[in-house]
Amino acid sequence: MAARRPVRWHIAVFLAPAVLVYTAIMIVPLFGTLNLSLYGEDGFVGIANFRRLFGDPLWSEQFWNALGNNVWFFVVHMLVQNPIGILLAALLSSPRLRMAGFYRTAIFIPTILSFVIVGFVWKLILSPLWGIAPSMLGAVGLKGLFAPWLGQEGSALTALALISVWQFVGIPMMLIYAALLSIPDEVLEAAEMDGITGWSRFWKVQLPLILPSIGIISILTFVGNFNAFDLIYVAQGALAGPDFATDILGTFLYRTFFGFQLQIGDPNMGAAIATAMFLIILAGVCLYLFGIQTRLRRYQF
Repeated sequence: MAARRPVRWHIAVFLAPAVLVYTAIMIVPLFGTLNLSLYGEDGFVGIANFRRLFGDPLWSEQFWNALGNNVWFFVVHMLVQNPIGILLAALLSSPRLRMAGFYRTAIFIPTILSFVIVGFVWKLILSPLWGIAPSMLGAVGLKGLFAPWLGQEGSALTALALISVWQFVGIPMMLIYAALLSIPDEVLEAAEMDGITGWSRFWKVQLPLILPSIGIISILTFVGNFNAFDLIYVAQGALAGPDFATDILGTFLYRTFFGFQLQIGDPNMGAAIATAMFLIILAGVCLYLFGIQTRLRRYQF
């Protein structure tokens, strides 16, 4: 008679604290938000709050404006932050580069800074009255290009997105750097024997092998950008000026849920906005998991 396999109780013991904490601070509030979005002042209203959010011009205009700004905020990060992070990782992984550790540290330091510090400092730098940006551009003969970027509707959101790129470019850089170091030396030596060296080796050998890591970075960028709030709030306030040009879903949710100035908070509509944000993020993650990740697995060892 075959011996019974022992029950591995230690697995549950080690996982229990993390599961309990995650459930308490993530799962329970999530279901609480979903439940709150189905109620109003008169009790249970079903999907009426979502009808107001998507159909009532008073709400839908603000929602679609915030969603459009959020999409642009994400696009800037995808087109600027991640390519720069990949480029920096490729440069820093070169064995010929001296002081690579110092450069990695210097580039990564902004990611640990507070949003309050970053937003306040960059507002000072870009200020047309007392900022150093005009004088710095003037020193290289480009003062004519300076404009109050944070005060113009057409440039404020892009300027804030680029500030966010400056702060967080170290994260994709470090993730890609780690992925490059995980490539077996045998693969690189074989490529070198075939005459593939330098940047050609990166494009033809290393880049295809790190595509799964790039996919992970892309979905992390998507989730992070659609949860963004701090930098916009610090730099432009809850009204996300000028004239809501920098309003994203996070600031729209904040004003709706907690209220701001003369606007009274509406927790039920705020919960509806939070639910819409959750569904948008969930759709993006599912698209990645089932539509993209399966195609990238072929490049993994």
